[in-house]
Amino acid sequence: MSNKLKGLLITLAVYSLSLFCAVLMASKFTFLNEWLMILIAHLTATIVVFAASRFYKNSSLYDPFWSVAPAPIVFYLAFWPESQEINLEKIALIIVPILLWSFRLTINWMRSWKGLQDEDFRYINLKEKPFSGFIDLFGIHIYPTLQVNLSLLPAYYALSVSVTNVTPLLYVASIFTILAVVLETWADEQMHAFKKDSNNNDQTMDKGLWSYSRHPNYLGEILFWWGIYFMTISLDINYWPLFVCPLIMNLMFSLITCSMMDERSMLKRPDYQDYMSKTRQLILWPSKR
Repeated sequence: MSNKLKGLLITLAVYSLSLFCAVLMASKFTFLNEWLMILIAHLTATIVVFAASRFYKNSSLYDPFWSVAPAPIVFYLAFWPESQEINLEKIALIIVPILLWSFRLTINWMRSWKGLQDEDFRYINLKEKPFSGFIDLFGIHIYPTLQVNLSLLPAYYALSVSVTNVTPLLYVASIFTILAVVLETWADEQMHAFKKDSNNNDQTMDKGLWSYSRHPNYLGEILFWWGIYFMTISLDINYWPLFVCPLIMNLMFSLITCSMMDERSMLKRPDYQDYMSKTRQLILWPSKR
């Protein structure tokens, strides 16, 4: 059995256990608001994955949790909404983009992950700092879970809103969200093809979408979360204050994730500094030549 297959099977077992524990824990808190119950379940599953990450000494076991966990959450919200109303047209327009994103991002992780010996450099760097156990639990596991939970909050309200007729605005917002997933996929596929060519080792990817943005894949990710917000306000504009949910996700990527990737790329690739000076961080824009 290859290291990758073994790692994937272990991940599947860990995630199945985490789902079981999450459902079990949620069943003890059915008296709470539905979203609080989901938060408790989400955190319970995270703790199970964290325990496995510590056991196998690899926090990258948590990586697919980002894209896997939202799928059962939106399924639950769609078919057991607090409003007790099930509008299949509305449900399809909201959850299809989310499930498409979840499936696509999980497959992308499976394709790139090499197994239990492969851990994200960001986690390795963070765990070299003082209080590494605390950072591993709260910085690598708990914080991203809370971030995803917060960013899914607009979907909770969207699926709870009672509607008699779906407006064209929801169709527009749903298509926008799907296009964000397409953008992320397109960028990832271009990078995957670039990395497959051994002639590109230690070279900077500056072709295709990557000639317009240093992180077009993260731009697609950010727009996806804004799309969920747009779907919500298309149903009820009174939920406009929820813009803070995608905004916080936006700031995390632009201020933390992209910066960490840029710093690493500058250390690995001699031409990256020049690429940075010519190419915007996120916004698709012609590079300076």
